[in-house]
Amino acid sequence: MKSYREYLYFTTSKRVELVNITPQVDTILKKTQIQEGLCLVNAMHITASVFINDDEGGLHQDFSAWLEKLAPYTPDKYKHNLGGEDNADAHLKRTIMGREVVVAITGGRLDFGPWEQIFYGEFDGQRKKRVMVKIIGE
Repeated sequence: MKSYREYLYFTTSKRVELVNITPQVDTILKKTQIQEGLCLVNAMHITASVFINDDEGGLHQDFSAWLEKLAPYTPDKYKHNLGGEDNADAHLKRTIMGREVVVAITGGRLDFGPWEQIFYGEFDGQRKKRVMVKIIGE
């Protein structure tokens, strides 16, 4: 069995942003020549997320509005921010949206259901963060 790891780096222009990273993950998979296996995609920062869903603009706006209702960016609202931080909401949003995804690899391709794509969710952006892509298989 082969194992391969590569990092993607992101510095978003906005504090909150959803980025379709499926093409980058697919490029990494093609480098490995793995035909059957698993692909782990993991946000390596506690205020960012990786998740799978549809690449539809209205849905992304809905995610942002829903997350803002659940964990609004109101720095004086959270105990976490008493120590000088202002990103407690980003930690909560990351917990809701998830840390990582695992996608099956079949026939050398990411084995998605209809409309599925991989997204990087940034909730405390404008600084460099990374995502790990780890592929194992044969």
